[in-house]
Amino acid sequence: MPLDRLSFQGLRNLEALDMQPSSSINVIVGENGSGKTSLLEGIHILGMGRSFRTQQLRHAIHHGGDSVTLHGRLAGDPPVPLGVRRHRTQGELEMRMAGERVARVSELVEALPLQLINPDAFRLLEGAPASRREFFDWGVFHVKHDFLDAWKRTRRALKHRNALLRHDRIDEQSIGVWEHEFAHWGNRLDALRDDYMAAFLPVFEETLAELLPLPDLTLRYYRGWDRQRDLAEVLAQGRATDRQMGFTQQGPQRADLRIRVERRPAVEVLSRGQQKLVVSAMKLAQGRLLEMATGRTCLYLIDDLPAELDARHRRIFCRWLEHMGCQAFITSVDQEALAGLWQAETTVAMFHVKQGRLATYGTKDFTTE
Repeated sequence: MPLDRLSFQGLRNLEALDMQPSSSINVIVGENGSGKTSLLEGIHILGMGRSFRTQQLRHAIHHGGDSVTLHGRLAGDPPVPLGVRRHRTQGELEMRMAGERVARVSELVEALPLQLINPDAFRLLEGAPASRREFFDWGVFHVKHDFLDAWKRTRRALKHRNALLRHDRIDEQSIGVWEHEFAHWGNRLDALRDDYMAAFLPVFEETLAELLPLPDLTLRYYRGWDRQRDLAEVLAQGRATDRQMGFTQQGPQRADLRIRVERRPAVEVLSRGQQKLVVSAMKLAQGRLLEMATGRTCLYLIDDLPAELDARHRRIFCRWLEHMGCQAFITSVDQEALAGLWQAETTVAMFHVKQGRLATYGTKDFTTE
């Protein structure tokens, strides 16, 4: 369900705003530092319970303000209001949905599936494995209902095993119990990830072929330990080495996506523009698979879409968004860079941010002839 209302107060340099976005394409233009990215950040916090710009949410509060309050409304019958509030002096994020207090961030994530395409998205190619695990675990969470439980149980067992590894003397019985628990839930988590990746790969390959044909690019799932060996066996045989290191070296916590071009890491081969199209194809493919599996659409936050993309690839990218029928919030410094990229039947709502103030331009003609 798309957002049909947004109301933010106390967010960075943005003045209090109340906007009614289009259920399709929303273009936000403005100079650097005007507050465009802050608007995307607010939506991200509303749907993810955290910022993509800072690990400390209090830093997103307007200078001199006491709190940040973000409200949104999911269209539907009836509509579903969402809200989060963070006080500067309190560490807990207050979350509400449909008028009720929400205890877990996962409830917000499930209600508002969103994908972010911004400079940080390049971490999918050049960053640590944790970024890629977070990426595909987002997809598994949304299409596999028992994922969250398996993920939590795996993390709990890993935490206990690591704690025992750091003891002066290992309690063989206790570590055996937690290794059994870790192996059981780790195998379950791996199976869910593996099933998801089997469904994801053909969708990604189709999406990438339209954005940027790269027949030599491969994307493979690595589960975190030797596929030919049982996890319980790996843990038992690696216990002495793990004890020396002080942590568990193999398991689903080491899972990764290996993205290569002719057996070389893609980040070493592709240009910056090509990298952006590859990570965009990954994000768009997740949204497409979400709709195929659940019938729900994904909301996209795209910061500075024109950056690193020529006019032809900007047009192809925008056509994919149209084809998917999703809601998107797109920022750009240059209004003209997004003109003429949309088909005539696409409704494009345009907003302008200047010195923290949001102005509605209404529906502009960004369509092709």
